Amino acid sequence: MSATVVLGAQWGDEGKGKLVDRLAGGADWVVRFQGGNNAGHTVVLGDRTIKLHLLPSGITRQDCELVLGDGMVIDPWVLMQELERWKSETGENPLDSRLHISNRAHVILPFHCSVDGLDKKIGTTGRGIGPTYADKINRVGLRFADINELLNDPAAMDGLAERQIETLNNLGLSTDGHAEKLAQDIAWIHENYAHAIKNTGVMVDTALSTGQQILLEGAQGCLLDIDQGTFPFVTSSVTCRGNSTHGAGIHPGHVSEVIGVVKAYTTRVGNGPFPTELFDEVGEHLGIVGHEFGTTTGRPRRCGWLDLVVMRHSQRVNGFTSLALTKLDVLGGLDEISICVGYELDGVEIHEMPASSSELARCKPILINLPGFEALELDEWLKLANKAAQENSGYSALPDGAQRYIQHIEQLLGVPVSSVGVGPDRDATIDKTD
Repeated sequence: MSATVVLGAQWGDEGKGKLVDRLAGGADWVVRFQGGNNAGHTVVLGDRTIKLHLLPSGITRQDCELVLGDGMVIDPWVLMQELERWKSETGENPLDSRLHISNRAHVILPFHCSVDGLDKKIGTTGRGIGPTYADKINRVGLRFADINELLNDPAAMDGLAERQIETLNNLGLSTDGHAEKLAQDIAWIHENYAHAIKNTGVMVDTALSTGQQILLEGAQGCLLDIDQGTFPFVTSSVTCRGNSTHGAGIHPGHVSEVIGVVKAYTTRVGNGPFPTELFDEVGEHLGIVGHEFGTTTGRPRRCGWLDLVVMRHSQRVNGFTSLALTKLDVLGGLDEISICVGYELDGVEIHEMPASSSELARCKPILINLPGFEALELDEWLKLANKAAQENSGYSALPDGAQRYIQHIEQLLGVPVSSVGVGPDRDATIDKTD
C-alpha cells in the first residue's frame, strides 16, 4: 500500500506534469486532489507537446486509471474540450473507460466564471476557481453527487438560480435568461458525465489495499496555498501535503514518499511579492530560454533567482522526502548563478519568510554566488541525459558548475535532490545514483 505525492515547492509552474508523466510509468492510478483548470501541466513527448488543465498528467500512460478527486473544482465544459482534443489526437475517450470524477468534487458553472472575471487585484486566471471554492465554504455549492437530485427538485433549482441572480445583480452583471440557462447547463452535465461520477475515494482506497501504486498530483505550488502562501496573492485551495490525501479521499498513512518539484530558479505568475525577481538581462535570459509563459493564461512569468527562504518554508510545511530539480539547463550560459539564503527586512537580517505580504514585498534578498556552467542545445542536453541513463552515471554526467549548484541546494536545505531536469522532453531527466 503506497502513495507518492508530487507537489509544487514554489509558486507553481515548476514542471510537475513532466515528473508525474515519468512516474506514472510505474503507477496504477494518478489522482488530482485539488484545484481546477487554473492549473496547467505540460508533457513533452518528442515532437508532441500536451497541455493539460484538468486531466491528470498520467493520461499518457494507457494503463493508468485517472481520478479527478474530492478536493477539485471542475469546469465540465473545459473538461469536455480536453477530452475531445485527446480523442482527436489518440482515438481514446478516457471518459468511457478510465477517467473517474469524484462525486464530492464541486462544479464550476458559468456564473462562477462571470464573477471571477471581475478580479483586478489578485491576478487570477478568471476561470471561476475562487468563486466556486467560496460557494463550497459557504455550503451553497453544487457537487457532482447532487446533480441528479437537483434536476428532480424544481424548488431547489429555483433556489440556486435565485441566489446566483441576486449576486449577479449586485455586481451589475446581466441576468437575462439565467434561470433557464442554468437548468439547461446542469442537465447537460448530467447527460455527459453521470456514468463517470463515482465514489472515487473508495476506489483509490481499494486499489491501495490490493497493493497498487498511487500518484497524488497537486496543482499550483506551496506559495499559492490559501493558508501557507503569500496571502492574499494565492489560489483558493490547500495546495500542500496535508490536502493530498484528504483531497483524494484517503488517509495520510498511505503516503510513503513526498516529492517537491522545484525549478532551478524561481518564477511566479500574477501579482504578489517576489523578493528575488530580476529586472535585468539575467531575468530576460531566464524568461526567454525557459519559455516562461503560463500554460493556462499565456501570461509571461516573472523570473528570479532560486529562493531558499521560500524553499525552507515549503519544506517545513510539506516534509519533502526528496526534491526534483527542473529546468537546470536554463541556467546554462550564465557566468554566475546566485542563490537567495536570507532576506534583509527594514535593515534586519531574517531567514524565515514573513507571513505578511507587505513585509515580504519589502524584503531584499541576501545572495551567495556560484560559478556558472556552459550552455548546451536541447538535443545536447537530451543526449547527455540518455547517456547518463545508459551508463548509470547520475549527476557526474553534468557540467562541474551544475554539479556544484545541486550540492549547494542539498546542503543548504538538507533534502536530497532525486532527479534533475535538463529539458522539456520526458527523457531529458537525470536521476541521482546511489
